[in-house]
Amino acid sequence: MTDAKASMPRGLFGDDVLPLYERTAKQLLDDLRAAAARPGDRLPSERALVDRYAVSRVTLRAALAQLESRGIVRPSSSRGWFVAELGLLPEATVTSASAAPQVQGFADYAQVNGLTTAGKVLSATVRPATVTEAEQLRIAPGADLFDLHRLRFLDGLLVVLEHNRLPLAACPALAETDFHTASLYATLRAADPPQLPRVADYSVEARHPTPREIELFEIGETMPMLVATQLTSNQESRPIELTVQVYRGDRYRFRASITNQT
Repeated sequence: MTDAKASMPRGLFGDDVLPLYERTAKQLLDDLRAAAARPGDRLPSERALVDRYAVSRVTLRAALAQLESRGIVRPSSSRGWFVAELGLLPEATVTSASAAPQVQGFADYAQVNGLTTAGKVLSATVRPATVTEAEQLRIAPGADLFDLHRLRFLDGLLVVLEHNRLPLAACPALAETDFHTASLYATLRAADPPQLPRVADYSVEARHPTPREIELFEIGETMPMLVATQLTSNQESRPIELTVQVYRGDRYRFRASITNQT
C-alpha cells in the first residue's frame, strides 16, 4: 500500500488523480497567479473560498496548509490568509507528479486509485503515553495520547487492522472526530497549526496471525500477515504519528526503489 519510488515524469498523470486538497491548492495557486496577486495581498475569507472551490472547510484548510508549507501563503491570527511570495516556486509546484515522494494516508491512496473506503472503529480513547511511546514521539511520559484502533476496508473488502497513536496536543480535534468516516491525515492537515505528514520511517515484517486477527479477518491460522510499523514526522520534523498496520498477506504489497548513491 506504500510505495517508496522516484518522482514520476511531470504531466504523466492528470490533475483528476490528485487528492482533492492538492487539486484545490493548485486551483488556488492558479487563481492567485491569474489575478497577479502580490506579497501582502489578503485572500478571500475561508467561507468564500469554500464556496468558490466547492469543497469542505477541512479540505480547504489542508490546501492552504500545503501552500503555506511551500511559502506561498501565510496565516495571520484573526485576520485570515495572505500571499507570501508567489515568485519563489515554479508554475507547476503543487502537483504530486513533480514533487518528491509523499507520505500517503490510507484515504489518499484510495482516492488516487478510485477506491471506496470504509472504516470500523474498534476503540478510540485518550490515555497517558507510556515511557516507550513518549520516547518515540518525543513527548513527556504520561502526556495525553490519542489511541485509535480501526478496521479499514477498500471496496467493501477488509484490508488492514490499524493502530494509530498520536500526541493529542498536536491536534486536539482528534478526540472529537468520528473516524468511522473521517480521514486521519485530513484531520491533521486541518489542525491549527496544520500538522503535515512529511517523513515516515517504515518497516515491514511477516508473522502468523494472532487469535484476534484470525477472528477479525475470518482467516485460517496459516494465512501470513504482514505487519507495517510507521513513525511519521511533520513539517517541523517532529513525530506526530506512531502506527502499526496488520495486513492479510494476500492483500498487501510493498514496493521500493533502491539506489546506490556512490
